[in-house]
Amino acid sequence: MSDKGSASDSSPDPRGVEGVLDAAGVSRLFDKEFTDAYQSLGCFNLAVFGKTGSGKSTLINAIFGESVAKTGIGTPVTKGLNYHKHPGGFLGIYDSEGFETGTSGNAILAGLEKIVARQSKDPMDQRIHAVWYVFRWSDRRFESAQISFVKAIQEMGLPVVMVMSQVPAHMDQGEIIIHPEATEFMAYIQSLKLTPGNAVLATNALSDSFTGTIAFGLTELIDATYEVVPEAVASALTAAQRVDVRRKKDSAAAVIKQAALVASGIGAVPIPIADAALLVPNQISMIARISAIYGLSHSRSRALSIAGGAILTGGATQAGRYAVTQALRFVPGGQLAGAAISAAVAGALTRAIGIAWARVCEFVLTLDPAEQERFLTGPQVKSEFMKYLKDNQKRD
Repeated sequence: MSDKGSASDSSPDPRGVEGVLDAAGVSRLFDKEFTDAYQSLGCFNLAVFGKTGSGKSTLINAIFGESVAKTGIGTPVTKGLNYHKHPGGFLGIYDSEGFETGTSGNAILAGLEKIVARQSKDPMDQRIHAVWYVFRWSDRRFESAQISFVKAIQEMGLPVVMVMSQVPAHMDQGEIIIHPEATEFMAYIQSLKLTPGNAVLATNALSDSFTGTIAFGLTELIDATYEVVPEAVASALTAAQRVDVRRKKDSAAAVIKQAALVASGIGAVPIPIADAALLVPNQISMIARISAIYGLSHSRSRALSIAGGAILTGGATQAGRYAVTQALRFVPGGQLAGAAISAAVAGALTRAIGIAWARVCEFVLTLDPAEQERFLTGPQVKSEFMKYLKDNQKRD
């Protein structure tokens, strides 16, 4: 995506005769920038295999936040194998739901081999980037057909992450203690040397207060997946996964830093506060990219446009006036009336808006899909944004 914070020459100019964005122009520019932001992510494609009942769907839901198979578009790609595309466009899941080893497994491998060969000529974001092979700790055995299946996948050039699922564990003085028989089973799988490093990840997607079992191992699974995926799709994986918010924060911080530098350039020749809307296109691009990083579905781009428009429309907005006023407190004799936005103030204002919006996105991730829609199209989004903006200013 272009780093410029304005619409491209091929798009209708959303600005009025004085070069200032009106409400309709803000909405159009948001739509364009959201489209660009999500397209720039590409798509992370994951294949998940394992016996019936191994917990594949539960694991996927725990990592990616919602049932891709239920909300995405499922397309049969070969016998026993479907491809589900997340509505956001940045995640695809190859799912062999219900397959067992033996004849069915052989059919899937044959079809998968054809897919991999065909994809070798496709762009990187259209290929399979990683495979999770999921098996239950309670099986306590790993059949020869399963061994052959994993080896065959690796021979196709696909990196495999071995995932032991539904492992009972509890906390003891801050340390995770897993079932000793699961530890023994892990050691056996490692001795088979099926993957480079022979790593086996113990996971449990759901906690159970009745038995005292905790959810664990999900961040480690994400870390292991990042290690094997191409750099070109790492941003898509960051957007898709929901368990490691730190990675999202780090990516958002990089976007905010870049946008603040652009804003500082705009303010290099001080501009009147009344012309603060000159900063808005860059801020729209920043908000769109942050929204994509947090994986807010592109299907909700209209709601996001409404939310962002409520914040940024109208020249020196409520948010802008507040942030600029706070910045001027540190200027001797600083006055809002007749003052100008310098490079430092423009950068600080944009940074403050970016940080506040990132915190809004984090809050949105705690809501279910229906609540997300209501929040983004209602008045609460602006009040929540202003709360975070003021919190940031107090900390600064």
